Amino acid sequence: MNQKTLGVIAAAAAIIGGAAWYVLHGASEQAKAGAKSAAAPAPTVVGVVTPQRQDVPVFLQAHGTVTPVSRVDLRAQTTSTIRTVHIKEGQFVKAGQLLFSLDGRGDLANVDKARAQIERDQAALADVERQYKRGEELLAQHFLAQSAVDTLRSQVDAARALLGADQAALRAAKVSASYSAIAAPMAGRVGAISVFPGSLVLPSTSLTTITVLDPIDVAFTLPESALGDLLAAKKRGAVAVEASASTSTSTSTSTKPVSGILSFIDNTVDPVAGTIRVKARFDNRDSALWPGQYVNARVTVQTLAGAVVIPQAAIIINTRGTFVYVVGPDQSALPTPVVRLHGFGLNAAVSGLSGAEQVITEGKQNVRPGGKVRVAAAVKVRGAGSAGTPATPVTPVTTAPGVARKDQ
Repeated sequence: MNQKTLGVIAAAAAIIGGAAWYVLHGASEQAKAGAKSAAAPAPTVVGVVTPQRQDVPVFLQAHGTVTPVSRVDLRAQTTSTIRTVHIKEGQFVKAGQLLFSLDGRGDLANVDKARAQIERDQAALADVERQYKRGEELLAQHFLAQSAVDTLRSQVDAARALLGADQAALRAAKVSASYSAIAAPMAGRVGAISVFPGSLVLPSTSLTTITVLDPIDVAFTLPESALGDLLAAKKRGAVAVEASASTSTSTSTSTKPVSGILSFIDNTVDPVAGTIRVKARFDNRDSALWPGQYVNARVTVQTLAGAVVIPQAAIIINTRGTFVYVVGPDQSALPTPVVRLHGFGLNAAVSGLSGAEQVITEGKQNVRPGGKVRVAAAVKVRGAGSAGTPATPVTPVTTAPGVARKDQ
């Protein structure tokens, strides 16, 4: 083999050896670079919120009906005719004010007759009393028998009894005569008047109604699951209730809520509907509530003072429990257990947080425990209201027609 051939073989071997070294060492370097890249993935971009501390009222909601504390249907107690109507429809009257005058001439005549009967029997009694006294004197002188005196004594007793019956008849006649004047049994507002002067009225005839408007009640029902909260709140003191009525069905606008106090909790739960009847009493000097009106009632059963409020969207519930992701000091996602105390609108009051954390709300589905994150934006809780007021209207959880309770 000549020298030229040996040179070609040596050059080919060098090329093959260099290619093999490059393949082996290059692949190893690429594997190391890939492993390093896999060990340190790019941080997940997330959005966070800063929790807010505020007083959160916990309340129950329901639909209710305005009912008067007292309402009287006035009727005549005797058959007669209307002589005078002293009031107008819609008028406010005082207790004892004269409303209607009936024709009471017959009753007045009976009163006079009873008085005359009393005078006649008083005279008869006086006569037999004189005879009895005279009989006792004659008995003492032995001019009259004892039996005669006893008879006179019996006549005196009978005359006194008859006089007592006459006096009772006079009182009854006066009562009947009083029925001709119909007065207001209480202060209130007069309803529609269905009779006029000259109208014949019977005991079954309704003359008008009187309704007490101040104070006034709102009656509604709550689910039986709320009974424990109601009783606990009642033990702590007065339970605040708000009522608001819709003023326009087309625009769904509402009047300013009226504040009242829970006044009644029924002693029985309706076993069919699973509800408990309650009432709240309101001052109604400005007539904001009207009997029969349909209103929305809200009962505040407790207030979570200084509660930590976060968006409900930040809360994660799975087999490991209820928790949120917070951004740690090393920009990692730390799962933090929380307890959801009360939800209202888009937010919820929770325990387990100090209030200084950055809670992840957006991008949490891409976060893993301990994974690196990069905060895109940090804002306060959106929609959170001022202390003592809910951020947004609560959407009630309906358990029965016309019944709502707190969102839990």
